[in-house]
Amino acid sequence: MLVFIDESGDTGLDLTCKVTSAKFIVTLVMFEDREQAALVDQRIQSLKKEFGLRQEFEFHFSKLKPDWRRRFLREASSFEYFYFSVVLDKSSLTDHGIQTPRELYRYTCGLVFELAKPYLRDATVVIDGQGSELLRREFSSFLRQKMQVDGTHHSLIHKVKLQDSHKNNLLQLADMVCGAVARSLTDKSDATDYRKIISHREMQVSHWPK
Repeated sequence: MLVFIDESGDTGLDLTCKVTSAKFIVTLVMFEDREQAALVDQRIQSLKKEFGLRQEFEFHFSKLKPDWRRRFLREASSFEYFYFSVVLDKSSLTDHGIQTPRELYRYTCGLVFELAKPYLRDATVVIDGQGSELLRREFSSFLRQKMQVDGTHHSLIHKVKLQDSHKNNLLQLADMVCGAVARSLTDKSDATDYRKIISHREMQVSHWPK
């Protein structure tokens, strides 16, 4: 099983700062079948050629034309993947002891993995970033512990990898799905367009606090 994680918004905690987002969203994209993941990877790569883009182009929801967003999501979602998202309202964090961006990121990731826990098995988790080996090991330890099967020392997480999103088409898929969820929470004219395209891939989008 392959799992890809991406986020929308930022982990800033000072809500008086105009550049800090009010919400932080983490999306988990899950492939039960590695062959389906490979097919999506290939389809995303071929879309670059069809759009007249260089092969190393990186798909970002926020930087694409609306028509390209729709085409990307429609094409990728013809394959078998599922997703979960957690939308965290930062204004409610004061009662939960979260004091640093790192704690906020871990907490939100923990929530989305709890949603996906019933479906996880021997998962390889891929996260966007160029963090240190120490950071990867710490986050891997955190997830493994959190995803332990009740009453055992067995974790549903097999491995955690940090990879550069511009080299990983499936991390770009996670970005696009997360962007679609984030856009659905706005009052923009296309707010509902993208999430509707991937509605058959949505398992759960949870708002915290509920």
